[in-house]
Amino acid sequence: MNRTLRRTAAALAALALCTAAAPAAGRQPAASAAEAQWIDRSTVVWKVEAGGSTTEELRSSRGGALRLSPATLTAGQKAAYPHLASFPAFSVDPRDRDKAATALRGHVTVVQRADTGDHRVLHRTDVQLPGVLDDLYAPAARRAHLGPVFRDGRPTLAVWAPTAESVALELDGRSVPMRRDATSGVWRVTGGTDWRDKPYRYRVRVWAPTVQKVVTNEVTDPYATALTADSTHSLVTDLADPKLAPPGWASLRKAKAVPERDARIEELHIRDFSIADRTSAHRGQYLAFTDRRSDGMRHLRALARAGTSYVHLLPAFDFGTVPERRSDQAEPGCDLAALPADSGRQQSCVGEAAAKDGFNWGYDPLHYTVPEGSYATDPDGPARTREFRRMVQGLNRAGLRTVMDVVYNHTVASGQAPGSVLDRIVPGYYQRLLDDGSVATSTCCANTAPEHAMMGELVVDSMVTWARQYKVDGFRFDLMGHHPKANILAVRKALDALTPAKDGVDGKAILLYGEGWNFGEVANDARFVQATQPHMAGTGIATFSDRARDAVRGGGPFDEDPRVQGFASGLYTDPNSSPANGTPDEQRSRLLHYQDLIKVGLSGNLADFTFTDTTGRRVKGSEVDYNGSPAGYAAGPGDALAYADAHDNETLYDALTYKLPARTPAADRARAQVLAMATATLSQGPALSQAGTDRLRSKSLDRNSFDSGDWFNALHWRCQDGNGFGRGLPPAADNEAKWPYAKPLLTEPAARPGCAEITSASAAYRDLLRIRTTEKAFSRATAAQVRRALSFPLSGTGETPGVITMRLGDLVVVFNATPDRTAQRVAELAGTPYALHPVQAHGADRTVRTSSYERSSGTFGVPGRTVAVFARR
Repeated sequence: MNRTLRRTAAALAALALCTAAAPAAGRQPAASAAEAQWIDRSTVVWKVEAGGSTTEELRSSRGGALRLSPATLTAGQKAAYPHLASFPAFSVDPRDRDKAATALRGHVTVVQRADTGDHRVLHRTDVQLPGVLDDLYAPAARRAHLGPVFRDGRPTLAVWAPTAESVALELDGRSVPMRRDATSGVWRVTGGTDWRDKPYRYRVRVWAPTVQKVVTNEVTDPYATALTADSTHSLVTDLADPKLAPPGWASLRKAKAVPERDARIEELHIRDFSIADRTSAHRGQYLAFTDRRSDGMRHLRALARAGTSYVHLLPAFDFGTVPERRSDQAEPGCDLAALPADSGRQQSCVGEAAAKDGFNWGYDPLHYTVPEGSYATDPDGPARTREFRRMVQGLNRAGLRTVMDVVYNHTVASGQAPGSVLDRIVPGYYQRLLDDGSVATSTCCANTAPEHAMMGELVVDSMVTWARQYKVDGFRFDLMGHHPKANILAVRKALDALTPAKDGVDGKAILLYGEGWNFGEVANDARFVQATQPHMAGTGIATFSDRARDAVRGGGPFDEDPRVQGFASGLYTDPNSSPANGTPDEQRSRLLHYQDLIKVGLSGNLADFTFTDTTGRRVKGSEVDYNGSPAGYAAGPGDALAYADAHDNETLYDALTYKLPARTPAADRARAQVLAMATATLSQGPALSQAGTDRLRSKSLDRNSFDSGDWFNALHWRCQDGNGFGRGLPPAADNEAKWPYAKPLLTEPAARPGCAEITSASAAYRDLLRIRTTEKAFSRATAAQVRRALSFPLSGTGETPGVITMRLGDLVVVFNATPDRTAQRVAELAGTPYALHPVQAHGADRTVRTSSYERSSGTFGVPGRTVAVFARR
């Protein structure tokens, strides 16, 4: 698969939810094409031929015409709009430019007429307005305080709506006019103290391109700080109100921050965490993280003691696909537990309830800066604010800092569709439009346009609010590559300005990372310099690295045959029966290349890390091929985030189930799981693991569980309840093509782990975490330090297929992915005293304890499917 297609595939897994969440939203074609773009007050870009026999003009339903003449884009304009650089340009007559502000508040078209006696219309199209709106209004609007702002107990409400004919505040059943500021396009009104906590919406009268008429929209506030149930109204709420602060909030002392390169992150869905936990008093809610004695919190504390530093929460902002009142949520109408492990009835029954049940990943934003109501004990009002803060406190007490998964790259809806907020206030501005005026949907939902000033400002303002008001310690950007790099750096700058004395938080300690995939209408910097993997190197903002992930698992997430093997799943060393793996020679060659990719990953994906590859060449990380792209792209060991699985695609256990030979014993599956996790855990730089992966978490082979309900998604903290495997065939929408492979596996006894395998895998993983966080060798601060400390002494043409031997300072780590014991002789270490690391020598894994070292020859002996860490004595 070529690079662009691969990036598209990597992104679609996380975003397929929008296809079900909003089948009409985000895919509405423009009712009338808008093929011209008014990019600033003086310039229109339109792909039409102009000459001496035609005249062009802008026209507005607000009256008047603005004359145009052929022009050429300046170098600065071409740099700002690279996707329009080759299009014809027209200059707005200087005599008419003062008409722009009035024209923009109506229906704007551009017309080309024949310069003949009849002046017939040759071409007419609607006009895209974001560029000129930014030029006219953004300098002042960016300084405005939007949403509800309190001073001396009195709220001022402000909304940016520069194209609106009128805006009124609908407050608690009455209408209050708002005043427009001509310089910024912001509408404001100030009320009395009696407005506090009252429900409100804005009544916006505006031209709507998608329906080609003036509409009056009653719409919630994009800058809302609180909401009623199901997001029907915003609330005039002051987040600084002491009533919203749980006891101890003001004096909360955070768990110690770690440098980004040392972050060990547990990715977690709030509902998954506790919905099946019988020991939790608040199942599926924010408050589950305050249940100190629950099985889930006991496990999080154990991970924190071992070295996990952050919990990454899947979207917890207000999203659009779950009824927020539990009484409105549907349950599957079947006895799911009574059905066979390979039945298709479970997925069918779960699917029948999915549109109204209580589960969704939440990648479908409604309001970016309000906690989701379905996780609160009462979604109607302030409980969600207090309880989100209590969740942060609960995680902090467990020794963990909190990361939020943020999704500013799309909305659940656009145009006049239900659930559209931004586009019903400033139509055609906040969403990214294609050349014909239709909304881009490359993210599977209606894309936003953070390259536009006020969408970019919304991103910054929202994240500062989460940091200041909710004490969030980090953010993970969904599809960060759809943001301009400049927007992400603006977020970093704004957060860095937060101080404990002024804001109650240390903004410089806030973690940032994201998905730097390169695809869609913005691919290859088509519209701006993207926040992609190579561009973010050196910024202090990490990107997920798919290089070692694919090498460890095998193949890619979207292979037609899911049995394509990799380093940890038996390629060449324990082959399955799939012809997709190729001949033994082909398998051996691919496995050795995978080992080179993993070595680059262990270096932190450093571009300039140099080693001898398995062909015998001396190469840099940037010279190792990953599907046509450089494997190494990082400038320092904090630039690339390592992982073996996340919520996207099959869980690691399910991927290994497909790939390992079908009758691989459960104990060997558990060992393969730990080995795969170790390639990320023991890497330079940050690493992430999906919650439950250390406990062999399965989603019954579901590769895209965004809307698969609690049945397929819930975490099971008691090993007696299993690991989630064998709960029926996974949902047909994303998995039916794989059912022929899945059905026999779901009834395979060897694929169903017991308590021994689940508990031993978790304990072995925690031992590796302890080694990673206590041995400074894994925490090199610079690329130069990594280059000096890290080597692969047995790499080259004689390297053992399925085994990687890594030397790191005074440590030697052997990753033996083969099913058999290996002896790795490092001649240069002969005579040097080494022993199995004390954590493993006295740890939970009895098998790793049988590892050996022969000093006279420098030979390290390691059992099959084992990672052994040796320390120089």
